[in-house]
Amino acid sequence: MKWIITILALTAIFFGIPSFGTQPSLAIPTETTQAPHFPTLKASSLAEHEFDLPSGFEGERNLVLIAFERKQQSDLDTWLKEMKRFEELDPQFHYYEMPTIERPNAFMRWFIDTGMRRGISDHKARASTITLYVEKKPFCDALAITNQNQVHAFLVNREGKVLWKSEGRFDESKAASLRNALGAQ
Repeated sequence: MKWIITILALTAIFFGIPSFGTQPSLAIPTETTQAPHFPTLKASSLAEHEFDLPSGFEGERNLVLIAFERKQQSDLDTWLKEMKRFEELDPQFHYYEMPTIERPNAFMRWFIDTGMRRGISDHKARASTITLYVEKKPFCDALAITNQNQVHAFLVNREGKVLWKSEGRFDESKAASLRNALGAQ
């Protein structure tokens, strides 16, 4: 019996299969006691505009929509199609789509960005899409993101202070909550 457990355990390690009874998860434990904040980093949009974030955000209030996996695009799109109403509500509001990828080498970054540029022809969409190539754990820790299985939305100012947050697909209750957060600013 011991050898069966040993073989199963080695197979799990080799193939990346979770061990007995555990569920696969991208959960990252948060070890920070600070309030969530958008970390300082350099990035560029698909329109090739360089940003020093968060100070380089264009709005006083910025909705950053963070996705970790390609399959989250449909959830992200539920947010993106509703952003015009918030821009009309608050002239100091701006939004960004931020696919977030563990830092690859320079060739892979170029390859990913080039592919995304080809897939996004709208100039405004390119200008507001900033691919983040970061070490995910410190990034997630700073924003208190405990799982990467869904889209995360953060309303942040240029100092990186999180003014509001949500996760998952956009819906009208989240719209009302975001509208309230924008009105409180």
